[in-house]
Amino acid sequence: MSEVAISGSSLVQSLKWRYATKKFDAAKKINAADLATLMECIQLTATSYGLQPYKVLNIKNAQVRAKMQVASWGQNQVVDASHVLVFCAFNEITPDMVDEYVALKANVQSIPLDKLTGYGDFMKSKIKAKTPAEILDWNARQIYIALGNLLAACGELNIDACPMEGFEPEKYDEILGLKAKGLTAVLVCPIGYRSAEDVTQHAPKVRKPLTALFETI
Repeated sequence: MSEVAISGSSLVQSLKWRYATKKFDAAKKINAADLATLMECIQLTATSYGLQPYKVLNIKNAQVRAKMQVASWGQNQVVDASHVLVFCAFNEITPDMVDEYVALKANVQSIPLDKLTGYGDFMKSKIKAKTPAEILDWNARQIYIALGNLLAACGELNIDACPMEGFEPEKYDEILGLKAKGLTAVLVCPIGYRSAEDVTQHAPKVRKPLTALFETI
């Protein structure tokens, strides 16, 4: 596909429109239909083996958000955005989790469960070979695929977003009670609508040229 054709793509135009929003309009809220679309785009994200080894928390409670702001270096996005999504990785993948996924696959795709036993055992063997630290890192990397889908979907719907790693995960884990759920906070993504006062929205997007980013071998 030529660069001319790419530049005319609505998706590309949406990605050019979006930016990491620094100041949200606290009065503007995402409607239920658009929020449902964003959630479905996250749900449809590709993950290794299809296991979806994470959970996304939608933080509505204002008091909880205020505590999160303190643990987010005081960043206002956490309290001003319409919605705040916290992506959390499971600390481990247990054999029961694999069995649950295999059972779901058998049901959705109308496959006899015993036909998937070997596939389940294969996944378990590969997962068992990883250290706990490798498992957590592997699970966390799946989250960034979901984030990419979320940002693209937000751009298409003219919804602003600000993916954030600038927070203290240990404090988030404490505030949200994640340890008891077997989860670890990996990233935060406030979503909503930009404030007219956010001057960063007018800054040109800084990206490497295609000739520097891509190499044909």
